[in-house]
Amino acid sequence: MNGKSLFWVGPFALLSLVSIGVTPSDAATRARAKKSVAARPATRPVYSAERSRTRKAKLAQARAAATVREIADTVLPRYKVDASGDLVPDVRAAAAIIYNPETNEVLWESNSQDQRSIASITKVMTATVFLENDPDVTQPVTIQRSDVFQASTTHLRANDQVTADDLLHLLLIASDNAAARALARVSPYGSEAFVGRMNEKAAELGLQSTHYADPSGLLSENVSSAYDMARLITHASGDERIASIMRTSQFTIMTARHRVVPFHSTNHLLGRSDVDVRAGKTGFITKAGYWPRCSGCQSAASRWPWSCSAPAPMPDASWKARTC
Repeated sequence: MNGKSLFWVGPFALLSLVSIGVTPSDAATRARAKKSVAARPATRPVYSAERSRTRKAKLAQARAAATVREIADTVLPRYKVDASGDLVPDVRAAAAIIYNPETNEVLWESNSQDQRSIASITKVMTATVFLENDPDVTQPVTIQRSDVFQASTTHLRANDQVTADDLLHLLLIASDNAAARALARVSPYGSEAFVGRMNEKAAELGLQSTHYADPSGLLSENVSSAYDMARLITHASGDERIASIMRTSQFTIMTARHRVVPFHSTNHLLGRSDVDVRAGKTGFITKAGYWPRCSGCQSAASRWPWSCSAPAPMPDASWKARTC
């Protein structure tokens, strides 16, 4: 009798120990938990100001490094021997021109009559048209949401209050697209008629390959030729209100609410000891695939001023637009 009791106690105790390890209800609960974890969508990382600052710092460092490489690549002029045996500029651009505005002589050109997108060089005409009626540049301008909406490049915010002179500096130094829109909007013409006046002005200046579609240059329909742009820069350099701004490498404005806005020129020719830049503008537009530049300069090796314009295709980072 006792032997039978001991015989049954052993298996019962073993079964109990096994069941303590994993009960059917526990196993089902764990399976449901695993399924729940697997089905739960991945949570988005919480915004971190520190990570954002680090990312921005890395981007700024990358841009600075690219700028250093570009400047180093353009320190010395490049030349090559053409088919006729003459020594000519070696420009890595789809179109370029060297033009003497005193004699209207084209000293050298390559595809200078080809029409192509000009991007932010458009802003030279924007400044020209805005200033042609001699407006009061101290007038306050309140930035509207439509000015900054999808502006791509801008230092401005909706409801900022600045002066027209501030907008001109942002336009020609920082290539600010919202500044271009605001200037057109507050001009006597209004936004739409302003673009029409830009095209009228182009016709008056004899810029036959030039057409404007908006005041900022964001639209690829803003087109011209290297020849036309050299002549436009020549015209703009004769207006000291425009030329003096385009010779400025950096500037700072302050909004009515005391927000300080510093910015730098996109023209890397400024500050070089061997070139005196009298006027110039750069631009870039991804859709058109061009990095155009146009500068009116005076070479240290010559006494007469000359202009050059080089809208250059950029299939990769090795393509640069050579100017002065």
